[in-house]
Amino acid sequence: MASSSFPPKIGTPSSSTQSQVDRKASWTPQTRNPVSARLYKVLSTNFDDEDTRQALRTLSDLYATPKGKEIQPSIEEADDELLQDTSGTSVSNDSALIELVPGELAARARRNLRRDMENQLAEGSKKFLEALGEVDAKLQELQKHVAAMRASCDEAETQLALTNESSKTLLERAGNLRDERQEVEEKKTIITLFLGRFTLNESEVEAISSRDVPIGQRFFDAMDKTERIREDCRVLMSGEDGSTKAGLEIMASTSSNLEQGYEKILRYCSNEFRQVGRDSQLEVNSEMREAVNRLRKRPELLTEALSFLSETRQTTLLSSFIAALTRGGPSGYPRPIELHAHDPLRYLGDMLAWVHQAIAAEREFLESLFGLKQDGRMVGSVRKFDTKDEEEEWIRELMDLAVAKLCVPLKVRVQQTIRSQESSIVSYKIANLLQFYLMTMRRTIGEQALLSTTLKEITDTSYKVFYDSIENHSRTISRVRLDHDDPSLAPPIVVLDHTQVLREVMTVYQSSLLGDEDEDEINSGFNQVLDIMVDPIIGMCLTSGEEKKNARPRWDEAVFVLNCLCYLQSVLSAFEFTVKKQADIQAIIDERIALLTAEHSTNVLSDAGLLQVAEACRNHKSNSTNAILIVVEQEPLSRMPATQPSDLQQALHHFSLWLSGPEVVQSPRLAQLTVQRMHTKIHQDALARLAKTYKMICEEIKKPENRYEAASTLLGRERPFGQVHLLWQVFGLEEEDYEDKENESDEADSDESDEQGESTDSGDIAKASKPDKDQEVTDEEESDDESECEQFDS
Repeated sequence: MASSSFPPKIGTPSSSTQSQVDRKASWTPQTRNPVSARLYKVLSTNFDDEDTRQALRTLSDLYATPKGKEIQPSIEEADDELLQDTSGTSVSNDSALIELVPGELAARARRNLRRDMENQLAEGSKKFLEALGEVDAKLQELQKHVAAMRASCDEAETQLALTNESSKTLLERAGNLRDERQEVEEKKTIITLFLGRFTLNESEVEAISSRDVPIGQRFFDAMDKTERIREDCRVLMSGEDGSTKAGLEIMASTSSNLEQGYEKILRYCSNEFRQVGRDSQLEVNSEMREAVNRLRKRPELLTEALSFLSETRQTTLLSSFIAALTRGGPSGYPRPIELHAHDPLRYLGDMLAWVHQAIAAEREFLESLFGLKQDGRMVGSVRKFDTKDEEEEWIRELMDLAVAKLCVPLKVRVQQTIRSQESSIVSYKIANLLQFYLMTMRRTIGEQALLSTTLKEITDTSYKVFYDSIENHSRTISRVRLDHDDPSLAPPIVVLDHTQVLREVMTVYQSSLLGDEDEDEINSGFNQVLDIMVDPIIGMCLTSGEEKKNARPRWDEAVFVLNCLCYLQSVLSAFEFTVKKQADIQAIIDERIALLTAEHSTNVLSDAGLLQVAEACRNHKSNSTNAILIVVEQEPLSRMPATQPSDLQQALHHFSLWLSGPEVVQSPRLAQLTVQRMHTKIHQDALARLAKTYKMICEEIKKPENRYEAASTLLGRERPFGQVHLLWQVFGLEEEDYEDKENESDEADSDESDEQGESTDSGDIAKASKPDKDQEVTDEEESDDESECEQFDS
């Protein structure tokens, strides 16, 4: 019974799931066994629930068997316990429950579970009550202390109320005093700021008024603050109520401080200017520059200070200039300028260069003194003088005063050097040198400066000396008479020498140009020199040629004049500023070439043997024209003395022989021309006129009214056989070219015939000869040329 009431152990095979399934399947439906039902209930219970598991652990702890006790109680003890259990007595948790029969302990636990739990709760409540009793006792004691503290606080509060009541007046007084103190502090702050802004402290007053404090940043800061105070005070005094007493007092005190400051700056600048003015190396520090800048607000003080500088610089520059003239530089180098007094150009150039260098150094010093920035002006370029610029006016005035004492010794030495010169070239070089420095000084210090006016005077003097020199030389040239025994047609020695002087003068003038002049200024600057030097030599050549021609009939005046004029023009052509004078000379040359061409053409006709024939043809042609107008019968050309067939045949024969001679290629007379191009042109023009004359003769001979028998046969006997184009080929010329030139020359001759001979310049050049006189000269030259030809042929 006992063994069947307990379920089998879980570890046995009968407890496996498969055996249970088999056994359940083998059961037959019958009344279920309670044990089986309980077993099924236990087996089907789910122990995964946390609360269940916690309950089981609690029961396990409650009914756990103490470790280390393996006492086997006797059956009697077990029975006693069982009796006690049945009798309803409590079982102590401290006593170990000995399970004698399997399952007995669990059964007892199930029966006594409620009692055991209540016993446990009763014991716990007892312990809790004991602990709460102790807490209650402590709270009783704490309550007593709190009551005592409340009594003390009530007493203190009573005392505090009494104290507040008694000190209320004192607190009100303290609050009022606190407010008054805050107000006073605010007023103090305002007054401190006001005084700090509108008054100077002791250090600043000392910096302005004390002589022990040097001029520096501390002094300038104090001055700046004083001026700022005055500016702010003017705003303060411009209120609706007008000036205030504080404002007036501030203005008075700051005015006194400013006056002291400006007087201190004046003393400083005066002392510094006296020291700096004596030095050759001028340097400006920042304090001096700032002091001058501040004195500009007081022009009278600045004028007084700069007067010391001006006086000192005048004395210093004068002594330095005299030392440079007489003693030279330190240790004798550079050497004294007056050692080169024998060389006028170097002597004057060294003096002017020293003055220019001194002015440049003075300008740089003054620009640094007034704090002017560089304006980007190149050396020698024109300086723009702005009258509205105050600093520029100060600088110009100071520079003018600084070099004022240099003008007298410079002027005396320059004038002595100028008047002692005899060479016109040296005089012109000196004048150009002075002119260059005059332009430089005007561009540097202005035209109104004393040094500029002094240089203008000595420059005018030097030019006057030069003009007097070349005028005297030109008058000498005008009085020169050529040697009548000299047969040369080249320019004489006097012309060559005078032209060489002119070339050197023009070279000097060209080198003196600065490069920024316009064309009119360049040309007009030398016209007077050209008029003085060129016109007399042209007149001398024309006059001398005419005189020598009269003295020597065989002397060629036309070639001589052209040689001289061409040589003179070649000298002038190397310089661009002589264009006008070249044009005047070219007009004379063209006129002389035209006369020489006409004269040479007549000579060529005469040498060719066609002169008389041509004149007879022209006269007959003109007479025939008049005869047509008056209806008068004229004798034919074949009956004229010079154009009879026999005479004409002889003239054509002579012309044919002349064509074989060397004069067709080159004329002995024109060979004396120094310009080969002119020789070729004149000779070709004469040949062209000869060809046209031959054409005119052929046309006249072929005319029926002239009654020549076998006119073609008469012309075809001799070269060029009446063929004008063959004659042009012999001469090597083109007929078309000279047709146009002839038309142009005819128009020019008609224009010139209406005008009388004019002077090529302002009365200095000799007048051109008139046509009648030229014709007479031409006739004389023809006779001379005929005699020369006869002698040459013999």
